[in-house]
Amino acid sequence: MGEAEDGVKPKRVVFVTVGTTCFDGLVKVVDSLEVKDELSKRGYTHLLIQMGRGSYLPTKSTGDDGSLAVDYFTFSSSIADHLRSASLVISHAGSGSIFETLRLGKPLIVVVNEDLMDNHQSELAEELAERKHLYCACPRTLHQTIAGMDLKSLLPYSPGDATPVAKLINRFLGFPED
Repeated sequence: MGEAEDGVKPKRVVFVTVGTTCFDGLVKVVDSLEVKDELSKRGYTHLLIQMGRGSYLPTKSTGDDGSLAVDYFTFSSSIADHLRSASLVISHAGSGSIFETLRLGKPLIVVVNEDLMDNHQSELAEELAERKHLYCACPRTLHQTIAGMDLKSLLPYSPGDATPVAKLINRFLGFPED
């Protein structure tokens, strides 16, 4: 991707979040050379991983050798600043992480944890992917998803207006209308 006039690549951060869970499968795959090379090919310069309760420690890198700079942390009181500064977000399938990222208008790849029983989260991710708001992958397909993604094809997410539903519930419960 283009270099700035001074020959330095503009900073483009990929933020990875697993929320409060343990999702070592996601952390391991984003730490793989295959995924890091693909991100680098697409012009990303930094990889910041929020690894939650996981035990797998990614390989830190300063990126001085032209490779992706990699850093990680376990938890933060708020990931909002990390989301805002990201050029791309790779997230677990938690609804909070998904909707917070979409509200900020950030491109998003949701990685479904296939090891979870009764994985209702995958239904949300797959539905939003079908509506072209995000990409959906699992750890073993993340590399291919990154290689094939066209971020310009993603559609902005507009949250629905819950007012009519709230009015209906209030009327049903016998509360006066405003």
